[in-house]
Parts: sequence; C-alpha cells; structure tokens
Amino acid sequence: MGQTLKTLLQTRWGDGWLIGLSSEEFWQRLGELISVFAAYKESCGAHSPGVLIIEPDPLLFLATCLSAWSEGCTVVLANPRWGDRDRQQLQALVSPNLNAPLRPGIKSYPCQVRESQPGQILIPTGGSSGQIKFAVHTWDTLSVAIAGFRAHFGVGAVQAYCVLPLFHVSGLMQALRVLTSGGQLALQSYSKLKNRERWLLPPGGFLSLVPTQLQDLLALGDEFIPWLQSFRAVLLGGAPAGKSLLDQAQSLGIPVALTYGMTETAAQVATLLPEEFLAGNRSSGRPLPHVNLAILNDQGQPQRSGQTGRVVIQTKSLALGYTDCSSDQGYNEKVAHVIGTAHPTGFTADDMGYLDAGGYLHIVGRSSSKIITGGENVFPEAIEAVLLATGWVSDACVVGLPCDRWGQRLCALVVMDSAKRLADLPGLLRSLLAPYKLPKQWILVSALPRTAQGKLSRPQALALAQKILGMDSI
Repeated sequence: MGQTLKTLLQTRWGDGWLIGLSSEEFWQRLGELISVFAAYKESCGAHSPGVLIIEPDPLLFLATCLSAWSEGCTVVLANPRWGDRDRQQLQALVSPNLNAPLRPGIKSYPCQVRESQPGQILIPTGGSSGQIKFAVHTWDTLSVAIAGFRAHFGVGAVQAYCVLPLFHVSGLMQALRVLTSGGQLALQSYSKLKNRERWLLPPGGFLSLVPTQLQDLLALGDEFIPWLQSFRAVLLGGAPAGKSLLDQAQSLGIPVALTYGMTETAAQVATLLPEEFLAGNRSSGRPLPHVNLAILNDQGQPQRSGQTGRVVIQTKSLALGYTDCSSDQGYNEKVAHVIGTAHPTGFTADDMGYLDAGGYLHIVGRSSSKIITGGENVFPEAIEAVLLATGWVSDACVVGLPCDRWGQRLCALVVMDSAKRLADLPGLLRSLLAPYKLPKQWILVSALPRTAQGKLSRPQALALAQKILGMDSI
C-alpha cells in the first residue's frame, strides 16, 4: 500500500508539520524513541512486542505511537481518563506492566497482545456488552481510508485542526491524513479553543467536531462564525445532531460535512459534502470511493431504495478483528473473520438505515441498546453493572434521552435501598466510570418495567423516564 510508515517518517523528517506544538521537539523525541522501541523489539525475540500508550500529552503521544508502530511493535491505545473498572479490563486484555514504563516520563508500557502480528495498532471501541475492546488495524487498512478521504474531497495536502483525542480513531486519523499528505496539523485541547485561543491553519483546512462542540462554539458569539466559515469542511459526526443546530449552521453558512463511520472502518465511510449540506441535504452523504454500502433485511436480502435495514460495509479499510474478552485467548477469531475483508458480505454494523435514490445514506437508529452521547459510545449494561455492584442499588436501567446538545443524554432509573440517598450516588461513581459514562439525570423509582419473561424493558423504561420528566411529546 505505497509507502510504509517508516519510509514516510524518513521522507517528512524535520518538516514543520505541527501547529501549536513544537515540530522540532517532536522530531527530536521521535528519534530518541525509535531507538528505545528498536531495542525493546530486539529484546522480545520471536514475540511481537506490545506497547500500551496511555499518554495524555499530544506531542508525546504522537512521538510514542509513531515510533513504536514504525518499528514493528503492536501498539495499544488507551484512554487516560478510563476509570478503575475500565483499567481492570485493560489489565485482563493486554497484561501491561504499569510499573515499568519503556521511557521515563512517558506513559508507555510493555504489554502482551496474544495472536498479534508486527505493526498492528489496536484502537479502543465499545463492545456490545459494554466491555472494552480494541479494533485491530494496520498501516494498510488506515492508509486505504486516508486515500478515500482525499479522493472524496478532492484534496492533495490535508490541513487539519484537531481538538479530538488522539487515542480515538477520529483524532488519530486526522494526524495520519496530514502526515501522509504533506499538510499541517493544528493540535489544541477543546477547552483552550473554547477560551478563544486559536491557531492559524493554512486555507482549505478540515475541522472535526461532535455536535455538542459545534453548538458550544456557535453560542460563544460572532467571533467564531467567520473562523468556522473559513474551513473547507467542518466534519460533524459521533452522535446525532439536532435539527435546530443543523438549521442554524446552514443559515450561518458553516460548511458542515455530516459523516458516518466507526472505529472498525477507520473512521468515515460516508460523508456529505459541505455544498450539499448548505443546499439542505441532511443525510450522512454518499459512500467514500473506497467503500461499498448495502442495506440488508433480517434475512440478509438487499433492500430497495428507501427501505430501512442493517447497514453493511465492504471496504479494505475494515479492521482485521477485535481484541476483547470474548475468548480465552483475548483475540476473537470468529469476530476477526466477520470483520475481515474476505467475508462475502462485509461488516454488518449495529446501525439501521437506508440509501435513497441518489445513493445517500440515512441513519435512522441502532439495533442494539447502544447510546451515543457527545460522540462517545456508551453501553447501558456496563453502567448498570457498576450501579448494582455498589450495593446501594437493587435494580437499575440507563436510557438515552433525546438531547440537541449531546445527541442523547444519559438518564439512570434506579431502585435504591431506602437508607441511601440518591444525591450521593453520582459521587460514588466518579472514580469507577469515565466522565462521559456518568448519567446526567437521575430518577428514583419503586420498580422498573419488565417483560413477562422478567427481562428489563428498555423502551418502557425510556417512556417512563420521559413521562416523569414531562417529555411525553418528544
């Protein structure tokens, strides 16, 4: 697939490709760390060396990730904000030695990834059970997605303004698009952007946001509007965007590009062009050049234009498989086969949607209980398990309330021991769950709705929450 990562780094060595960070320091760190990971790999002999990266500093993250990956290590990316329960799962998955960083002062650690091959990169994503799992990608799978992005927008050098976390596929792919194409990358925390600190990016750049962030920036006043208008595209994905937000963006001439994709597909597989959005189109756009999309019914038969079914994706950017806890050895061969490009039908997503007569994708919902809030995938079962484990709660159900700001807002309905206070429950969870997994709404109930078989009825629980909160008409 063209240049290897190692060759690419040699080609761009010394370039001032970073804005907001020191490119000089990046290349210096990269040179030092390449030696570190080369020696580490040699010490592992025949085994593929695993490297877990939990580094919050973006410059150190990029230098560590790219150096380890280019030297043939298996790179595992983790969220520095994961809570205790998440880290316990991480320990079970890849057995990191958190007491022996591979370089003092940098949060990278030796770990073990069973059945891995040299040069794989494991990107975290949520599992259907709420367990942490990693999509297994390679330089080749991500390169296919980069080429498709550039062709879809008709751009040579990609200029990107990144405020999303680099351990997410949405942040990592921005950096890789820039690096491979000869562009520049502005890296900044979203909190600093909200405080009106902005870097100057070359014209025709791309900004990636989740709907909550776009809503915040538009609310900060007129000074952000010309800045947002200056981009080639403001890529908007990760959660459903409310109609009022999209209408406001259109009226202001913000070049929004609604996107659909996931970790398993190396980010975007369908994207609406900004000119189509400004003309009133509200779909997720057409498939990118490297992607074929199909809509299948429950029997696996193709649906006609306008008919809803499961979204099925065929592309060479698909992950090879998952590393998760669904098998004794961590790497789930069955899932790997289903995701792998050799599968006859492709990857069946959790999403329900349809293709219109023009070939535009419309997402209408999800077949599972997954909730997307502020661009983060949340599985209610995982939060409910933590609630029950506290001993304060005898029954719990987490639902996603419709919300223009977050896409969905987490709401927990709980049955509690009368000796405990509902107001104390959120504080109890803060050390156990990542902040985005903490419910924003709490409701105390005497009982939760269940089916005749005794199973929790999520639709009825959602209706109950909306009724209690006076949201019946939503």
